[in-house]
Amino acid sequence: MRRSAVIALSAGALLSVSALSAPAQAATTAPAAAAAAPTVSAKGAFVLNNASSATVYSKAADTRRQMASTTKIMTAAVVLSTKGVDLNRKVTVKQAYRDYVAKEGASTADLRTGDKLTVRQLLYGTMLPSGCDAAYALADTYGTGSTNAARTKSFIAKMNAKAKELKLTNTKFDSFDGISGGGNNYTTPRDLAKIAQYAMKNANFRAVVKATSYKAAAPAANGGTRTYTWYNTNQLLGSYSGAIGIKTGTGTAAGPCLVFAATRGSKTLVGVVLNGTDRYKDAAKMLDHGFGASTAKTMKLRTLPSNAQRD
Repeated sequence: MRRSAVIALSAGALLSVSALSAPAQAATTAPAAAAAAPTVSAKGAFVLNNASSATVYSKAADTRRQMASTTKIMTAAVVLSTKGVDLNRKVTVKQAYRDYVAKEGASTADLRTGDKLTVRQLLYGTMLPSGCDAAYALADTYGTGSTNAARTKSFIAKMNAKAKELKLTNTKFDSFDGISGGGNNYTTPRDLAKIAQYAMKNANFRAVVKATSYKAAAPAANGGTRTYTWYNTNQLLGSYSGAIGIKTGTGTAAGPCLVFAATRGSKTLVGVVLNGTDRYKDAAKMLDHGFGASTAKTMKLRTLPSNAQRD
């Protein structure tokens, strides 16, 4: 994962019919055959109908794989499902968060030590530029214990408890951001789609993941105001008509990953690509399959600024 962010500093301031029918009967036209399921590059993929949970597309849907930064969907979901969560709560950025992304070479929201960001801003910093520092801040804030390590461990336990609550038997977290030292951070396309479906029930989550960019003004450590500008790494947004989220992820073991959602008319589809060499085209082809469309053939990806995160 590459590092980059944009920051500005100012002083004050998501029955068929039989061919043997009786001659007296009127001719009947047989229904058109359903479109063949598309071929995708992903090693694992899944799409469901958000309203009915019916399967729209499936490929190795129950094979466990690492999920990279799509892990952060559960991170955000746990925070947002916390009883009495205050999205305006201020969190002071610790040097430990910056040290962590530097050590891991991780994607970052480039949070500055001593700045005070709200939980809402940290959610945007986690989901748009895929900031591992922002995810660390959330885990450290919503975990319990006397040390950073204890609190993040506690938070990861909450992520696993939520997976159990959702009856996901093929998902396990050992990370709050997808950086897994032991490789014990895994899911399946079907499970991850269910996590996304759950998260998308929350209006605040939907607002975050559909944004192509976000500016956050925060009290800076020097007494001024720092403005953070983040761009959503999910290039399906603004490229596929109806796209409303959700999250990218890339890792050595996980490969390129994408959790996506789109709405057309009254239908919303939620899908997953795990380890796909052409994840956006895969997503577009599967969405087309579900919507009966042909957008994938002409889709041009939204371009990210040169200094924006890639994930």
